Amino acid sequence: MDLLQVILSLSLGLGLAAACGFRVFIPPLMMGVASRFDLYELEGSFVWVGETWAIGVFAIATLAEVGGYYIPWVDNLLDTIATPAAIIGGIFVTSASLEGEMDQSMQWMLAIIAGGSTAGVIQIGTVATRAVSTATTGGLANPLISTLEALASIVCIILSFFLVMIIPLVLVFLIWMAIKYIMKRNNDIDSV
Repeated sequence: MDLLQVILSLSLGLGLAAACGFRVFIPPLMMGVASRFDLYELEGSFVWVGETWAIGVFAIATLAEVGGYYIPWVDNLLDTIATPAAIIGGIFVTSASLEGEMDQSMQWMLAIIAGGSTAGVIQIGTVATRAVSTATTGGLANPLISTLEALASIVCIILSFFLVMIIPLVLVFLIWMAIKYIMKRNNDIDSV
């Protein structure tokens, strides 16, 4: 077990987990596409993610998820499904990035604790943002927020694959922003 490789793999996984917090299916889709074009090597039990059928399934799921967020009120319904799905997605992509780097029990423990938490915190931030948008604009601003979330997911993925060394800093910033937003929102609610 090479410590630097483990840190880089974990950073990649956490960056992809953060992307799952914005959109659940874009990160596994991009992992599969990157694997297909030999830009990323999937190992062990995750090789199937790069198969044509899996890429097709992830592409359809991505289109349904992204499209659903543009339909008023459906976006809020999707948040109830997307929150646990984002956590599971974060665990999945983190575990996939750690495959072959360490003992499987450690791999899954890190994936559950770090990957699931990262995706969950980001997803909760998006849910809170959409709830405020719905309450203040009647949902009219939600398509803009949806677009920004999809773009944020793509940016996280690009940073994860190509600038993996800065992912820990980006993750700390995103988690800090989400916590700050949630605390501000809670303070605003308490003052009402």
